[in-house]
Amino acid sequence: MPDTTARAALIKGLRELATFLEANRTVPVPSFAGLTYFAEGTDLDIRAEIDTIAELLDTQADPGDSEHAHYRACRTFGPVEYTAVGIFAASRARHRANTSYEGCITPDPVPSSRTA
Repeated sequence: MPDTTARAALIKGLRELATFLEANRTVPVPSFAGLTYFAEGTDLDIRAEIDTIAELLDTQADPGDSEHAHYRACRTFGPVEYTAVGIFAASRARHRANTSYEGCITPDPVPSSRTA
């Protein structure tokens, strides 16, 4: 069951941001913005959820290299993009393996490039 409180809070925050930016035209904004939802579960769960979201977005899921890549569906609203992403188990395991030594190696300090 979706968390309707979190959903309402997110939508309210997006509207407040839009109102703020409209009223404060000197505040810089990026030329592109995105909102990403990450599906969780087994690979089958992820695929089913992303397929359902793609249908709701009136688009098709992008399987990429479906064995190893992220499975996603997205829709743009002008320069704003909503993306639903599913990361399959093999890709998550590969990422964990690649980062398993993180923090175990400390590189030598880089000499300062200050000029005197």
